[in-house]
Amino acid sequence: MPDRIELSALISQALVAFTIELDNEFEHLMEHRTTGHDATGADGGAPWLVSMVMWCNCMRFLRPEGMTVRELEQLARTRTNLAGMQRWGYLVVEPGRSPDGSPLLAADLVVRPTPGGRRAQFVWAPLPRLIEDRWRRRFGEATIERLRRTLLGVVGKLETPLPNCMPILHQEWTTTVTCTRGPAARHGSDLHLSALLARALLAFAVPFERRADLSLAISANAVRVLTPEFVRVRDVPRMAGVATEATRIALGQLDKRGHVEFRTDVAAGRGHLVRLTDKGVKAQNAYRRLVSGIELRWRERFGAEVVDELRETLELLAVPTADGSPPLFEGIEPYPNGWRAAGRRRQHLPHFPVVLHRGGFPDGA
Repeated sequence: MPDRIELSALISQALVAFTIELDNEFEHLMEHRTTGHDATGADGGAPWLVSMVMWCNCMRFLRPEGMTVRELEQLARTRTNLAGMQRWGYLVVEPGRSPDGSPLLAADLVVRPTPGGRRAQFVWAPLPRLIEDRWRRRFGEATIERLRRTLLGVVGKLETPLPNCMPILHQEWTTTVTCTRGPAARHGSDLHLSALLARALLAFAVPFERRADLSLAISANAVRVLTPEFVRVRDVPRMAGVATEATRIALGQLDKRGHVEFRTDVAAGRGHLVRLTDKGVKAQNAYRRLVSGIELRWRERFGAEVVDELRETLELLAVPTADGSPPLFEGIEPYPNGWRAAGRRRQHLPHFPVVLHRGGFPDGA
């Protein structure tokens, strides 16, 4: 197993690629605003651009007549960035008072979609199925059916009511799953492919983080690509497939806990170098050991045939082909006027989604 990519990383790369492709389509179709990139000519009433996670954990469930925050979280099975979604123009939070005139608890406040939020709901709704249909044409009907079947072989046996998306990472990038008492979680074939991937990845992350000192998001991305030898800090985002600012935050957390060491890049005359300390090397070894152990337990729990077939199918999508590019990269090329088009061409996808409060993009952007 050391010679193979971690199963959690394979699931992650498929989910991240699916999300980026859907995000690109949403950006292309939806009137929106971004910093210095008003590609749609939108006016001030258009909402700020956010990622698919904000559809899954919020806008997918909001009704025109509104609902309480408690109802929203029960349906989504996770929390959203409510203040952000209000500030970005997707919803309004209506202040209210209880019958005796006292302020309502936060969970009892009513949230409603704005007109821009209603337009976003209309654009978002068909996109998960659209992207999955594209994958069927691109990778083959049999491949995607096999992927769905093997994911259901895992997700269908889970007892915890997991959300259909990756939660926004908490402090130190921990993956927190809130088990709310809402309607029974669906396990059937009506789940979108992205929901199956997210639930499977959460089923991997939860036991990992019960045993590890560092979160799976930090371990699988920043810790994984570092070594005891110094590398340039500016190269780490490219190696991990994570946005520069998010990588800086991760390295800062690792530095605070003594897992990395920095020094000035004297040879280049500017910039910094970073390497793993002995404590960091131990964390890296623990990451590899734990993900291998969880995959072995999956084989016992879900069946070796199911897990092996899931791995083999994901490898068809995520492992680079003869030309050096993974098949998953075929669908993540942004539209020419998209915000991602202005950045450096992507070489890697995260080995665990870095879903932050700043719009929920899967690579920490």
